[in-house]
Amino acid sequence: MDTFEIIEDAITSRKSVRGFLPKAIDMSLVERILAAAAYAPSGSNIQPWKVHVVTGSKRDELSSALVEAHDRKIPENREYQYYPVAWRSPYIERRRETGWGLYGTLGIQKGDKDAMARQHGKNFLFFGAPVVLIFTIDNDLEKGSWLDYGMFLQNIMVLARGAGLHTCPQAAIANYPGIVKEALGISDSQTLVCGISMGYEDSGCVANQFRTRRMDLDEFVTFCA
Repeated sequence: MDTFEIIEDAITSRKSVRGFLPKAIDMSLVERILAAAAYAPSGSNIQPWKVHVVTGSKRDELSSALVEAHDRKIPENREYQYYPVAWRSPYIERRRETGWGLYGTLGIQKGDKDAMARQHGKNFLFFGAPVVLIFTIDNDLEKGSWLDYGMFLQNIMVLARGAGLHTCPQAAIANYPGIVKEALGISDSQTLVCGISMGYEDSGCVANQFRTRRMDLDEFVTFCA
């Protein structure tokens, strides 16, 4: 493959993996991925990202605290609004297609709230991934820095594919900022952005059979000449 095809494959083969093997990742590879991802552009090169790499006993401690909060139905306390306050077309249809597509793959029936809650709870087990990346940003930075942050996150996920790894970006981790900050010693001057679970895909996991649909070009591109 030429360079374009290699990069194209890394991007198009990326998916949200919801089942990882317990196989360890060499930390030098994680460091290499993060170092390369930091070449993402940012306005005036302010590089707004902060990353907390969580493994081993600290990973297990964080997971236990989050699972307990989820199981006890402790109210979520996200520090920023991720989704629209009022859903509308076409976004609500896409959301439903994704949600029911995953649940259908897993054999979860509509209305089975207990099964849905169990599946959602797997977010806090990090789907078995051995490495969890937690991302924060200074509270006083604005929307432009969040835009920059997205490019940094994408770099990580594409580089992981190039290394034979898979990822799952998880906004759900930001549902409990207090728990995460306490476990990792993160200052309240930081906003919890999200997490990314990283590892080797468990190809036998049924959830990993699900793939989301992407729009055709004519749905989102206008050519102006």
